[in-house]
Amino acid sequence: MYKRSLAWGAGVLLVGVACGAFGAHALKVRLSPEALAQWKTAVDYQFYHGLGLVLLAALDSRVPTPAGNWVRRLFIGGVFLFCGSIYLLSTRELLGTYALSPILGPITPLGGLLFMAGWAVLLVTALRGTDVR
Repeated sequence: MYKRSLAWGAGVLLVGVACGAFGAHALKVRLSPEALAQWKTAVDYQFYHGLGLVLLAALDSRVPTPAGNWVRRLFIGGVFLFCGSIYLLSTRELLGTYALSPILGPITPLGGLLFMAGWAVLLVTALRGTDVR
């Protein structure tokens, strides 16, 4: 679980840095302040959950593998659905993808639910005291 969580965390953070820089430089002059704030929200949540994946890797010996695998999958799914849909929604004016709004709009909260489910799995695992030391 350690290597996969760390690798995914590093990848999510790498892309988060790139998206943050892209938003701050290339999109700043092309998006409305509201759309830019949406982009920043996606970057922020991507960072939180990338760091969550790195934390999961650091806790490898204390989190049972099945629970850790679920947390990792849920966080990654949340990044793709929550952050990805917000990136696309915030740039719909620039990309001309307004037609995707009815599809992307409902995807965003599903990604948020995946984030919450990942944290819930970690919470339940911690409360059960299923430390594998």
